[in-house]
Amino acid sequence: MREHEIYRKTRETEIRVAINLDTEEPLAVDSSLPLFTHFLTALGKHSHLSWQISAQGDIEVDPHHLVEDTGIVMGQSLRQALGDMKGIQRFGQRLLPMDDALILCALDISGRGQLYWSGSFPDRPINGVNAEIWPEFFRAFASHAEITLHLVCHSGLNAHHTYEAAFKALGQSLHEAVQMSGSDDVPSTKGVL
Repeated sequence: MREHEIYRKTRETEIRVAINLDTEEPLAVDSSLPLFTHFLTALGKHSHLSWQISAQGDIEVDPHHLVEDTGIVMGQSLRQALGDMKGIQRFGQRLLPMDDALILCALDISGRGQLYWSGSFPDRPINGVNAEIWPEFFRAFASHAEITLHLVCHSGLNAHHTYEAAFKALGQSLHEAVQMSGSDDVPSTKGVL
């Protein structure tokens, strides 16, 4: 089974993430920031992977610690669950509409963790949560999962729709990229990722 669990506790956050790449259940998300729980649940549902995420943090100081640290732990858990990466599809992409929002997500499980964030993402808070923290989640996730991640906002008037679409698009792209191809080879001309 391609699965992994990580527990990480700091003075600012306490996070446990378990992932199983070969089943959809269970999906359980609980964080001390309801909007983040909502977004992570959308990511989990659309990834068709089993995610169990418990993330608590000092949101009274700033939600940034919780959001970034959760991205770190989720990325590490995914990277470990992928193992030697033999036989994975490697690439995933989705152009995802959500009402007024249109998000492109493209990723490569490349071994090179980078986020490329572009387009017209709204710079407005949602329920008091500043928009500037959402790229920090994706950056931490990409870096620690060792994936190249492109997120492009083609349109989006409603900030909630736009950021939720980004989480859903990442989920859909992950689902595609981690699927087994039927090959026993690492999907790289170098022979390693």
